[in-house]
Amino acid sequence: MSDILRELLCVSEKAANIARACRQQEALFQLLIEEKKEGEKNKKFAVDFKTLADVLVQEVIKQNMENKFPGLGKKIFGEESNEFTNDLGENIILRLCPREEETAELLSKVLNGNKLASEALAKVVHRDVTVTDPTLDLIKIDIPQDVLGIWVDPIDSTYQYVKGSADVKSDRGIFPSGLQCVTILIGVYDMQTGVPLMGVINQPFVSQDLSTLRWKGQCYWGLSYLGTNVHSLQPPISKQNSSATRSQLTDDTSSELEFSHRFSVVISTSEKEPVRAALSRVCGQRIFRAAGAGYKSLCVVQGLVDFYIFSEDTTFKWDSCAAHAILRAMGGGMVDLKECLERNPFTGLDLPQLVYHVENEGATGVDRWANKGGLIAYRSRKQLETFLSLLIQNLAPVDTCT
Repeated sequence: MSDILRELLCVSEKAANIARACRQQEALFQLLIEEKKEGEKNKKFAVDFKTLADVLVQEVIKQNMENKFPGLGKKIFGEESNEFTNDLGENIILRLCPREEETAELLSKVLNGNKLASEALAKVVHRDVTVTDPTLDLIKIDIPQDVLGIWVDPIDSTYQYVKGSADVKSDRGIFPSGLQCVTILIGVYDMQTGVPLMGVINQPFVSQDLSTLRWKGQCYWGLSYLGTNVHSLQPPISKQNSSATRSQLTDDTSSELEFSHRFSVVISTSEKEPVRAALSRVCGQRIFRAAGAGYKSLCVVQGLVDFYIFSEDTTFKWDSCAAHAILRAMGGGMVDLKECLERNPFTGLDLPQLVYHVENEGATGVDRWANKGGLIAYRSRKQLETFLSLLIQNLAPVDTCT
């Protein structure tokens, strides 16, 4: 199973190369933007964009996985349609061709005959990428391929990708906006149970060389299956032991009130006022705002914040599956906010984890796969239980989804 995970890391890095390549020429990038059709629009934004990079990334992931693992490509799902209309009114189905020259020719049709740009993109698409991670070699588990489904968000936070801000300053390591908020999300789930099993988050724009203006990225991954939990952020054993001791001491000596002032949370800039007010009472000044569902989830994975909370219904399965799998491997998870607020903690019921295999009944378009009850991403269940208790105490009655 490490072979599938390794290939997902490779295609995520190839995807990151495509994303970076499409940013190199501003004139080229302007050609790549195409507004989404009505049925595909995310209602959170007045203007939503589909970029050629989005579609290229998704098709590269599908084709590469299908080539290495026949049958798997048909079980890769995502937000993007691979149809483009060029200036001549031609409707073009974008796909990855066997040869670089053929891909360049197809891209040229999308780009209205821009041969140089098409050839440059085709070169990146067909360039081999290798990923080395010794931890992957230690994974010896077998997950039947026929139960696997894959959610892909080829470029999450498309608005920030299009806007392209490179000079945004971080607040204690968290970027409120800018290219750092762009992520490539690949989440593998069990098609029978909906449980997330493997996740890859690639952050293509982490640091920029000021002399060459070229960007470097970072990749994060996790696997959680039948008691095996492995992830890319695991520290050396000595550090694991010391951090576990510190965590145990903290848990044993802290009251709920002391806990509350140390909780930190990242939220959307569009979060509802009642939720923001409750969070302010629970977390004090430790509330951060950031763009991109994938990036906000990554902030939890990285340990920059304790929680990512979102009360609306405008995140989707492709937004959450990758981070959910990584968080499961770390001992955390991602739960339905609305169900958590309605849950009686004294009944001992399990936390309502998000699942990825069932459509929302009666919904159409992208809303079929929306996280209808909002979400909370977390790393520690014990912290989450305490946090939820405090949040409910401070939250006036509010409908989490409108």
